[in-house]
Amino acid sequence: MKQINLYSDGSSLGNPGPGGWGTILEYNGKERELCGGLELTTNNQMELKGVIEGLKALKEPCDVNIISDSTYVVKGINEWLEGWIRNNWRTSTKKPVKNIELWQEYVEVSKPHKIVATWIKGHAGHEHNERCDILARTFAEKLKGE
Repeated sequence: MKQINLYSDGSSLGNPGPGGWGTILEYNGKERELCGGLELTTNNQMELKGVIEGLKALKEPCDVNIISDSTYVVKGINEWLEGWIRNNWRTSTKKPVKNIELWQEYVEVSKPHKIVATWIKGHAGHEHNERCDILARTFAEKLKGE
């Protein structure tokens, strides 16, 4: 299987407000940038949507290293998701999981892939994370009309 690095970041101006996501797919020294957004969304929704859209762009099953500065996304993938599914999309405190539709979409698009999620500190000079932040913020600003 191909080894892919999927870098992703999300942004929301207002939280909720206009938001964007930015993703970089890296394979064999080549990179592909993706971005998008919504007029009314939250930061966590955009963080997760960037990962989803990056996975959707893959044309075959891959070993994917998701690299994100979002604790919500990384812990969701590595720690919480299995329990949420087992508990019928309820948290350990029996509350409904936030952003269920996005998490369900993530489950579907992630099925063909072997995934590891890695957290990195945001705004710490990591080249790909900084670029994803720019892609996300720029898209959000366009939606806001700035």
